[in-house]
Amino acid sequence: MSGKVYLVGAGPGDYKLITLKGLECIEKADVILYDRLINPKLLKYAKENVEIIYVGKAPNAHSYTQEEISQLILEKALEGNVVTRLKGGDPFVFGRGGEEALLLLEHDVPFEIVPGITSAISVPAYAGIPVTHRNVSSSFHVITGHEDPLKNKSSLDYEALGKLKGTLIFLMGVKNIESISSNLIKNGQSTERPVAVIRRGTTAEQKTLTGTLGNISQKVSECGFKNPAIIIVGEVVNLAQSLSWLDKRPLFGKRILVTRTRTQASKLTEKIEALGGEAIEYPTIKIVENDDHTDIDKAIGQIEQYKWIVFTSVNGVRFFFDRMHKLSFDIRLLKNAKICAIGPATAKELNDKGLVVDSIPEEYRAESIIEDLKDKIKAGDKILLPRADIARKVLEEELIKLGADVDNIHVYKTIVPQQESDELISLFENKKIDMVTFTSSSTVKNFCEILGTENLELLTDVLIAVIGPITAQTAKEIGVKVDIEATEYTIDGLVDAIVKYL
Repeated sequence: MSGKVYLVGAGPGDYKLITLKGLECIEKADVILYDRLINPKLLKYAKENVEIIYVGKAPNAHSYTQEEISQLILEKALEGNVVTRLKGGDPFVFGRGGEEALLLLEHDVPFEIVPGITSAISVPAYAGIPVTHRNVSSSFHVITGHEDPLKNKSSLDYEALGKLKGTLIFLMGVKNIESISSNLIKNGQSTERPVAVIRRGTTAEQKTLTGTLGNISQKVSECGFKNPAIIIVGEVVNLAQSLSWLDKRPLFGKRILVTRTRTQASKLTEKIEALGGEAIEYPTIKIVENDDHTDIDKAIGQIEQYKWIVFTSVNGVRFFFDRMHKLSFDIRLLKNAKICAIGPATAKELNDKGLVVDSIPEEYRAESIIEDLKDKIKAGDKILLPRADIARKVLEEELIKLGADVDNIHVYKTIVPQQESDELISLFENKKIDMVTFTSSSTVKNFCEILGTENLELLTDVLIAVIGPITAQTAKEIGVKVDIEATEYTIDGLVDAIVKYL
């Protein structure tokens, strides 16, 4: 029984550069084989029971030979699986996709080629270098910079390359840049012809080194430039001074750890990435439904008695109305209650359900809520607080002082997700994190629990950004310094504070 194979180009590094069809192939795969330079964020789109196999090849360190990779693809397909082979860039541009396809053809295994955006044009574009430009270059030529080391002699015709006036693009050639430069000069290229070497293009780690054919080899050596990188030779390189755009974004080059829940991380991640940073999602909190619904079911059963319902989070809104729906209660039963929402995101969630919010405190903390509600609540008024199991008790206590009859019920609970502390420690030890963001006290507590209080010194040179004073206070009590504190206690406010600080 034969399955089917998709040979998919995943693009150059920025995971958003994959094609829609490529993404579909990831989503439906039973087996995914991926290369070293594939952005791991792409694997998050795979289904839960997928088999994921790393077949990356680093210089002098191959997990599999090419022949073994081809055989593995074939074996998995012959088992009846949908196999997605994820390759960096385009599978047919120095990707050895042709070899894999020929083996599948030999065994009558159906396959499709899904082209990808090659680094030959995308990496220069992210550095502000157009590979062609009117009156500068009317052609471009893509050349391997890393030929098969078993060859007796190079198959590159440097005599022909030396005569070309167009843009020359060498892929995977940094190790051989001295040979490439000298051969081009020997065959007619000017020593003054501009050259750019771009490392880790299209990512937050992108670096561009410029020079000429005469000095670029020395510059690469002095700067310690290594693969993955591409080499661009030609006058178009000069346009980077005017057209470079990636490194002008305010968070460019910053690797920022996002500790929100996996379902909530996307908004913060998107904003970080839109400003040029790299968001590394590491959820330290997981929000789940309560095991015991006694209190919420009782509250919903007497919902018409409440004068006020105070929602302190989007999660509180979602879990409360999900429970109402499961119990088949009509939303019109809320007609007697006024609604208070803490923060614009919570208010929007309520608005989306067709509810008009009666009160939104100016500040999103208990003390401000009381200030806003103290003249609106009468003694004896019944108030419902549908919140998390770890919510602060200040709000409930202050409402009781106003004479209110408060039902503080837990509509959801927060737990520490299963995470590998070794992975987190390794990120900090290898200087892979520039900043950590915390959006609640629980994210701080859980983060420190996973990292281990004995390892807090790893945060010494890392910026800490928090969403507001309550989170800041929790961090300081644990012993975590706070560098950035949002004045508007929202995701937008947090991002604005980060940008202003930097």
